Amino acid sequence: MRRFYARRRVSILAALSGLTASVTLFTAPTASAALPTPVSAATARSYLATLTVATEDRTGYNRDLFNHWITISGTCNTRETVLKRDGTNVVTSSACAATSGSWYSPYDGATWTAASDLDIDHLVPLAEAWDSGADNWSSATRQAFANDLTRPQLIAVTDNVNQAKGDQDPATWMPSRTAYRCTYVRAWVQVKYHYDLSVDSAEKSALTRYLASC
Repeated sequence: MRRFYARRRVSILAALSGLTASVTLFTAPTASAALPTPVSAATARSYLATLTVATEDRTGYNRDLFNHWITISGTCNTRETVLKRDGTNVVTSSACAATSGSWYSPYDGATWTAASDLDIDHLVPLAEAWDSGADNWSSATRQAFANDLTRPQLIAVTDNVNQAKGDQDPATWMPSRTAYRCTYVRAWVQVKYHYDLSVDSAEKSALTRYLASC
C-alpha cells in the first residue's frame, strides 16, 4: 500500500511539474520594470567632463539610417523585448505581441494596461545621436545604437510623452516627474560617453546643473 501511495505521489508531482512548464510557455516572466541601471552621478559627472563640446549638425539625417526594432530572440523584436522587460505580468502571443500586462511610465508616473499606449523611447534620440557624431558611423553601429538593450538607452513610456519629447536634449526637455530626472541625466551621459557622442554647450550646461543635484 505504501508503494502505491508513493508511486501516486510521484505521478501527481510529475503532472504538476508538466502543468507548470506548459504555463511558462505562454506567460512571459515577471518584468524588472526598469531600464539597465545607469552609472552613478559621480561617474556621470566624470564622463561628462570628457565629452567633446560641439555645435550640432543635422545635415543628411534620416531615421531610416538607424535600422531599429530588429529581431532579438525567436519572434521577438526590440520593441517587444522592452515591453516584456519594463512591464509587469506581461502575457504575449505566439508572435510575441503583448496581449496584457501593466506598464508604469517613469517619465510622467502614468500606468497603462494596453501596450498600444506605450512608445519605446530612445533616451538619446536617433536625431540627437546623428547631430552628435552618428553621421560618421557605419550602418552596423547605428543599428546597434538603435537597438541597445545593454546600455540605459531604451525604455517604455507613455506614447504622447515620448512624442512631446521628440528629438530634444535635456537643455529643452526633461521628464515631468522630477524624481526620475537624476536617473535620466545619468543615463543620457552614459550613453553619450559609451558611443563617443558630443554635446552642445546648452546641453552640457543643463546636464551639469541636473547632475549637481543628484
